[in-house]
Amino acid sequence: MDLGTAVLVHPDCPPLGLETLKITDFQLHASTAKRYGLGAHRGRLNIQAGVNENDFYDGAWCAGRNDPYQWIEVDARRLTKFTGVITQGRNSLWSSNWVTSYRVLVSNDSHAWTAVRNESGDVIFTGNSEKEIPVLNMLPVPLVARYIRINPRSWFEEGSICMRLEILGCPLPDPNNYYHRRNEMTTTDNLDFKHHNYKEMRQLMKTVNKMCPNITRIYNIGKSNQGLKLYAVEISDNPGEHEVGEPEFHYIAGAHGNEVLGRELILLLMQFMCQEYLAGNPRIVHLIEDTRIHLLPSVNPDGYDKAYKAGSELGGWSLGRWTQDGIDINNNFPDLNSLLWESEDQKKSKRKVPNHHIPIPDWYLSENATVAVETRAIIAWMEKIPFVLGGNLQGGELVVAYPYDMVRSMWKTQDYTPTPDDHVFRWLAYSYASTHRLMTDARRRACHTEDFQKEDGTVNGASWHTVAGSINDFSYLHTNCFELSIYVGCDKYPHESELPEEWENNRESLIVFMEQVHRGIKGIVKDVHGKGIPNAVISVEGVNHDIRTGADGDYWRLLNPGEYVVGVRAEGYTAATKTCEVGYDMGATQCDFTISKTNLARIKEIMRKFGKQPISLSMRRHRQRVRQWQQHR
Repeated sequence: MDLGTAVLVHPDCPPLGLETLKITDFQLHASTAKRYGLGAHRGRLNIQAGVNENDFYDGAWCAGRNDPYQWIEVDARRLTKFTGVITQGRNSLWSSNWVTSYRVLVSNDSHAWTAVRNESGDVIFTGNSEKEIPVLNMLPVPLVARYIRINPRSWFEEGSICMRLEILGCPLPDPNNYYHRRNEMTTTDNLDFKHHNYKEMRQLMKTVNKMCPNITRIYNIGKSNQGLKLYAVEISDNPGEHEVGEPEFHYIAGAHGNEVLGRELILLLMQFMCQEYLAGNPRIVHLIEDTRIHLLPSVNPDGYDKAYKAGSELGGWSLGRWTQDGIDINNNFPDLNSLLWESEDQKKSKRKVPNHHIPIPDWYLSENATVAVETRAIIAWMEKIPFVLGGNLQGGELVVAYPYDMVRSMWKTQDYTPTPDDHVFRWLAYSYASTHRLMTDARRRACHTEDFQKEDGTVNGASWHTVAGSINDFSYLHTNCFELSIYVGCDKYPHESELPEEWENNRESLIVFMEQVHRGIKGIVKDVHGKGIPNAVISVEGVNHDIRTGADGDYWRLLNPGEYVVGVRAEGYTAATKTCEVGYDMGATQCDFTISKTNLARIKEIMRKFGKQPISLSMRRHRQRVRQWQQHR
């Protein structure tokens, strides 16, 4: 085929994968580079820079000289039908650099190059007018070649030649191509691999519910700022009710509306579980029969709508991230960490804050507080359902982050404040990361600036970037639920063609993480008459974080394998302890308690029975009645 031969236009050619890292660093080359941190390997769409200027990981390719002879090129490693180019400027807090116009050239051997032309000569494409908003240029006619080169012709006059880019192209069939075979990923699951807008998402939920009416239920937890209902799908053998002794689990996604991969993974997961249940997959059947699972795919549908309208490549890094009223849901929860730590630091203080179920401050509940309606809906949902474990799916990285997400003191050198359940959280994070196809791959390139390989694809939230009011910390300190943030991909909004592979990357992890809800101990706290005692406190010796029983007296306590002294206390009842052993096999150890009322509680019952009269007077009258009865016998 002659270079430059026109081929049938295919408007849906996907990105080659600069942003998703399918294009390796070795496939990117440039004429010159300002320094290594601004080399060709950093010229990827939406790549984020380090915090400091001159960081080893900077936010673009920048040429070593500012002249019209500079270029950056991509080796597709096979014949490819190139159809378009997307560009951005340099991501930087300190510098303003972008390319305002450029040429495009293609080659089969990287020596002889042919520029994209029209009747007037070489086409000069219009580039960027600022550094973050992506600009798409389609080639007048698609061209087939192996290499594509971008040659900047003009740039922001106060800056330098710097750019990030993505190439649109359809690789031509070549079964003998080694690189293609190595990177190819297929799935045998018959699922709906597409991006779903709000209406389509709702319809998909209805379809799943129709397919599996006996194990699914659709409900909503509230509304968004723009009035869109926040729909969830429950998967359980008895949908609609909490079963005593059965733990509750949730996945949520889309708190940042433009991080859409999590949304689609949850929609794929609900389809998959329905199909596998109908097919009799014993693993899925067991999970559904023993767990009440809640899937909430879109916490911020207003933000998603903005990102969806721009499309997977043109939304940039932040369009649709926040709610309609500009709030970041992930960090919009009450800061309970500070309340706990201030209380611990002031041991003589009369205001003693418990280490669990810390109440929400009054100021946060007022109408004047800057709290998104979506956040309030999530809080009400978490207070209503006794979740044991949850994962909130996010995007833009490949890592699992566990709490605390806030450091105890900003004035100390400490960059990591562990929870009392640090070892449990580490295990939970590792259970997802280790079963993901890429997270713990030592050969994997870092998405942006952070390399999480030293902790096997996991990270403590505060040591990464400390924030107050995170959903993870709130969940741990206000409810029984252990919550983690799961970052499922470098690309926040991958092209539709990437969804089958992303599903394969995450499918096993999504299931394994759900199964962890059955690790540790569980039981029921009852009185001597066999009635469940709600709100009883369950404590584990050596772990300064308690949980509470549910309305029926049942509880679940996530723990790693080992032997634990477990205590229970409830108002009006005698405290009790017992030793409970957690094994390595999956399945929580049964650890029930039967506790009796205290003497004081019995006395109070007698007082209520006798109209709250003084005990001595009541007993005196009782003895008089006994004597009178004896005299009249």
